[in-house]
Amino acid sequence: MKIEQGIKRTNRQKRGEKTKAIKENIFKYEGGTMNYYKKSILWLVKVRPEKINPTFNQKNLNLLQALVRSILWIKGIATLFLLSFILLSLQIPGEAQRRGMIQIKGSDTMVNLVQILAEEYMIRNPGTAIAVTGGGSGTGISAMINGTCDIAKTSREWRQREIDQAWEKGVQPRFFVIAIDGLSIIVNEKNPLDKLTMPQVGAIYRGEIKNWKEVGGPNQPIILYGRQSNSGTYVFMQEHVLGNRNYSPEMREMNGNAQIIEAVIQDEGGIGYVGVGYIYDENGQIRKGLKVLKISKDEKSPAFSPLDKKSVDSGDYPIARPLYMATNGKPRPDIAAFLSFVVGPEGQKIVEREGFFTIGEKHRLMNEKNLK
Repeated sequence: MKIEQGIKRTNRQKRGEKTKAIKENIFKYEGGTMNYYKKSILWLVKVRPEKINPTFNQKNLNLLQALVRSILWIKGIATLFLLSFILLSLQIPGEAQRRGMIQIKGSDTMVNLVQILAEEYMIRNPGTAIAVTGGGSGTGISAMINGTCDIAKTSREWRQREIDQAWEKGVQPRFFVIAIDGLSIIVNEKNPLDKLTMPQVGAIYRGEIKNWKEVGGPNQPIILYGRQSNSGTYVFMQEHVLGNRNYSPEMREMNGNAQIIEAVIQDEGGIGYVGVGYIYDENGQIRKGLKVLKISKDEKSPAFSPLDKKSVDSGDYPIARPLYMATNGKPRPDIAAFLSFVVGPEGQKIVEREGFFTIGEKHRLMNEKNLK
């Protein structure tokens, strides 16, 4: 009898440890939207089942939980189809589902930051459910226009044609700046260069400069790493650094910031561009194997680092940008409460902790106005 009880206790402990480990990793983005998607579904059915469907009975809930747990660690397209089937089987209209949950989609540069903001907010506000996914700024804008998300997060401004398209569909985008990003140009730490000019960076990414010796570096081919075309960072670089000209066809398009960083760490000839919040390790230090270059506006101007908040705030660092959230018109009360948290003192402390820069007075006043 005692042996059986001991076995039962051991099994319960193991299950408890496994559940704790899963919950602790729910909001860690591991370089893929699908992986986070799987974890988000598990969190919903494990911690907040009533947010999916208040009338969902316990028998069906148990079945759904078992199905999700069984496929949590399965990788591949089949997982995505199966998860989609599970959600569709709930037979919940999109609008009704979103009323119980804040859906946030868009920028991959912002996904880690916004997931952490959402997690902290939900801890402070039990009963609140927020789902955060990436896919790129373009994905978030399309989702907002098509009515499939509550908040679109973007690492660039909306284009005029996107705003026009939204209004044509009855969507009236209202914008909030939640952080400032010093877009960072990174190279391998073995590269002896410390700085580049804006024109040099543009020429490198257009494919006009192909060897590091052309900009004072070693006699070594330059290997380009960048983002895909649905990325807001891709568009921002193209507009502000490449002069609205095309990227080199030799640029290797990566899914996200993490992939660019890993590629440059492994490639002594590599160069990449990433959000400043991604270059730090868990101890707040620049990731081993990386070097962040200083950038100047031209050959006659001094070079500044994206790691220096004063340089970013003053505009001396030339590749700084706001990070946006957008809602359809005046945000409803639950969304407004979350946005107020994000742009308020508590949220901005998290922004700074995660390696981005806090908003200034101009953006704070704009946010206050758009919340009303």
